Amino acid sequence: MLSRCLGKWCAALGFCGLIAVAAVPAVARGQGLEKLTQWQEGRSMRAGSNAWNPNDLYDKDNNLDRPDRIESGATYVMADLKGPGVITHIWLTFLQEPHFWVTDGAADPQEMLLRIYWDGREKPDVEAPVGDFFANCFGRQMAVISVPVIVEDADSYNCFWHMPFRKSARIEIVNQSKKPIRKLYNNVDWIKKKSLPENTMNFCAQYNQEYPTKPGQDYVVLDAEGKGYYVGTVLAVRTRSPSWFGEGDEKIYIDGEKLPSIRGTGTEDYFLSAWGLKENSTPYFGVPYLNQGGDDRIIGQMTCSYRWHVQDPLVFNTGIRVTFETFGWMSPDENKEHEPHSWNEREDDFSSVAFWYQMGPAKKFTTVPPAAERKLPSLERVITWGKDALASGRHGQGRAKLEEGKLYLASGGQLRFQPRSLRDGWVDYSFEVKEKEPLRLLVEATRGPDSGIYQVTLNGVKIGKPIDLYRPATDLWEFHLMDFWPEPGKYDLRLTCVGKNEESEGYGIGVNSIRLRERRPRVKAFGYDKDKDWRKEQVIYE
Repeated sequence: MLSRCLGKWCAALGFCGLIAVAAVPAVARGQGLEKLTQWQEGRSMRAGSNAWNPNDLYDKDNNLDRPDRIESGATYVMADLKGPGVITHIWLTFLQEPHFWVTDGAADPQEMLLRIYWDGREKPDVEAPVGDFFANCFGRQMAVISVPVIVEDADSYNCFWHMPFRKSARIEIVNQSKKPIRKLYNNVDWIKKKSLPENTMNFCAQYNQEYPTKPGQDYVVLDAEGKGYYVGTVLAVRTRSPSWFGEGDEKIYIDGEKLPSIRGTGTEDYFLSAWGLKENSTPYFGVPYLNQGGDDRIIGQMTCSYRWHVQDPLVFNTGIRVTFETFGWMSPDENKEHEPHSWNEREDDFSSVAFWYQMGPAKKFTTVPPAAERKLPSLERVITWGKDALASGRHGQGRAKLEEGKLYLASGGQLRFQPRSLRDGWVDYSFEVKEKEPLRLLVEATRGPDSGIYQVTLNGVKIGKPIDLYRPATDLWEFHLMDFWPEPGKYDLRLTCVGKNEESEGYGIGVNSIRLRERRPRVKAFGYDKDKDWRKEQVIYE
């Protein structure tokens, strides 16, 4: 089985480089490694960030192979090529926080906008955030191992889409962050050609987003005019309601048809999974990121998925429209029937990148918003930071410190508390509710090898079952506790140690935040639980 899978994967690597110039029958057959035995006219070239003083091999500047800083608002030209030619590979990397060389912050990949202009056109045919283009959504770092895109160790960005051009190719990265891009290394490998076939198509990619999706409308990934092949989708979804978001089907309209001739059976099915989405990375489809272990009961679940139509391109002659329904399960308090069922129009946060080849310039069906608007809007009504207990001293006897690192960038560090004994294992927090509205209470805490089991109480009332913070490898986890309508006023929340897992090395706790997360407006409109007393009857919707 392993040898068969490797064989298919290697064969696909040879194929994907030819999709831009191949006719439909050749695409259907695919191309294997045997293609490397057939010489084709051309000369290999590279445009890169490398520095080189050929007159002095010991010149230390030879190692300065990158711009150290690309300031906010600046545009960096990765390559400015004269054709005809075909780009065969793009590689780049840059520093992200935290890093000891980053002292005043660094732009994340969602804030860096990639633009590629073919043949001197005024508008780019490729326009997408760097991260999303490489199937790394939400500004996060993710490993991807696929045929056209590979992100090794979540920080080495490789693209093997072949990108032909007749006159010129200009590749830019625009820093739309308030922070600098730090130490950007890059290579653009290409083959200079004497000519290209008349039926050669341009590579195109376009970002889109809706925060949240619009009622009564399917989410649009692409609306293109012309002749070409649709070859890939990256889709990011952040849920604003509990329950599974992905019952919606892909609906793909070919050549102006009024009803889609291509319709799927569910979002996960389009991404070639089944019965939900699981974190994975394969040559043609994958889910590089799925937070909270894929628990779709939470509010704020984030999913990043990719699907490459390398072996099965979607052929269109006059245009293509690629859309997704935004239907899924819904909890009873969001549902007009006041009961859970699977076919409800949801309002989650969607973003996407469409990948396709086409003859001639691409039509712009959307405008990429600035970096600040690409960030997901906050769902929090109240945030109390875990580190606040350090300043207030509201914890038991023991070792308390500020713990910093990659997991805690948003908070600026969390409380790490190791109680002196079991009875000293407690931490207190206070927060204030301004308005009576439907909210979800959750604790964001670190799980680790020396952590205990803690019971949450709110104003002296036990909330849910004790939470076990033990885990062999450290991670940051959201513990969703209760959906309720708290009255305006001040609230006291306590985390009390009640024991430890038999595998744990201690009774410790790491608290990053206490949160009250908003529910969708329709929960307030229906008001089913408005008068329910959370002290007597607790509920968390799934």
